[in-house]
Amino acid sequence: MIERGRCPFLILLVVCFLSSFSSVGRCNDYESFFISKLSGKESAYPESKQLKTKRIAQERNKIWKAWVRANQHVEEESLAGLTQLTTSSRGSWTLPKELEPNAIMPYYYGYIGSKPQAGFPFFLYLHGSGPKDAEWATGLKLATEVFPDTSLVYFIPQIPNEGEYYRWYQRSKQFAWNKLFRRVLLDENIDPDRLYLFGISEGGYGSQRLASFYADYLAAAGPMAGGEPLKNAPAENCRKIGFSLLTGELDRGFYRNILTNYTRAAYDSLENIYPGDFKHRIQLIPKCGHGIDYRPTVPWLKTFRRNPWPKAFSWEDFEMDGQHRQGFYNIVVEERPDADKRTRYDVEINDNSIDITVRMVQYKVVEKDSIWGIELKFNREYQMAENGKFTVYLNEKLVDLSRPVRLTVNGRLVHDGELVCTTTHMLNSLLVFADPQRIYPAAISVTL
Repeated sequence: MIERGRCPFLILLVVCFLSSFSSVGRCNDYESFFISKLSGKESAYPESKQLKTKRIAQERNKIWKAWVRANQHVEEESLAGLTQLTTSSRGSWTLPKELEPNAIMPYYYGYIGSKPQAGFPFFLYLHGSGPKDAEWATGLKLATEVFPDTSLVYFIPQIPNEGEYYRWYQRSKQFAWNKLFRRVLLDENIDPDRLYLFGISEGGYGSQRLASFYADYLAAAGPMAGGEPLKNAPAENCRKIGFSLLTGELDRGFYRNILTNYTRAAYDSLENIYPGDFKHRIQLIPKCGHGIDYRPTVPWLKTFRRNPWPKAFSWEDFEMDGQHRQGFYNIVVEERPDADKRTRYDVEINDNSIDITVRMVQYKVVEKDSIWGIELKFNREYQMAENGKFTVYLNEKLVDLSRPVRLTVNGRLVHDGELVCTTTHMLNSLLVFADPQRIYPAAISVTL
């Protein structure tokens, strides 16, 4: 016989138990869904749940944990275990044969020094274009003996093939970088807001291109002894990261000194337009050719920390070896206005008002090398985009989710009202970015 006074207590226990069971069930649904998507299968989303603002953090944590568990079940070559960086701290990845034949990417992966409380800073180092075995060995030596900083993690890959495939930006390598960012961000030993990218010579070209392409993952980037034409690495995309480019003033090969100077002029101009947004150090090192002092780069980069939710940024959506990014910071492209042209997005958030300008970009060559035909300098023409679809993802760091939000695109009011926070938005954004800092509970769809 149950005493009357105990009934409410027992009911409460049952409710708590059922609530806990339901929560576990949702986590399992999330995990199964992620496993299916990561395996390349089409699958339906778990039933979307509308969230109150006070529940967002809790649900975000559940979804992230489900994502971590799901990645443990993916059939792929994982990232080697994190150990002290030595010659034995290595692994390898096989890249898809349809992207590059016979492509195996060995790598060193390990830490130097002790782990900071917030996690290790992570450095991706790209080597130069000499014989790949020697260049790879030099990369390890630089990390362990030359670069002065400690309390960090290095990932030092070896280019899989020489010849026509000796470029770090090619689509086969993009496969590796996408996988690398996803895997590194899963590791609780790594600080997700302290990812850095740098390299020397061919690695300088590669790191400059990749910095512009993947800037939303990075705190800073530091190409050395390089210099890319800005069409290959639009400076605007690096608006919110630290950017260092050091090249010898006598480094005339492939116009590296000239292109470095053009890059400096571009960053100086952008910093004047957007004070504080383009923090950069671009220098021609006096009396030096292709060989320079590499030691200043790592300590300079390490002073920067990523802001994963900038309220003002620019993104020139450009293709790199035929591939586009699906999204950048909190913008995800559903349909490009023109598949053959570049699109530029300029985002400004003030209080709960969002203003986005979407323009088509056309490059005009104004200077070309007469020997090899290298396009060195450009002007750009802009035209308002008239079609296309994209999604603006939002969280509590960007706007006050409890108040109405106003979104204007190309001068047209697209949204003016409350936002609906759902688990579907969180799942979608995590699938795009694989980033614990970018699990967005709210979204606005835009059709131009």
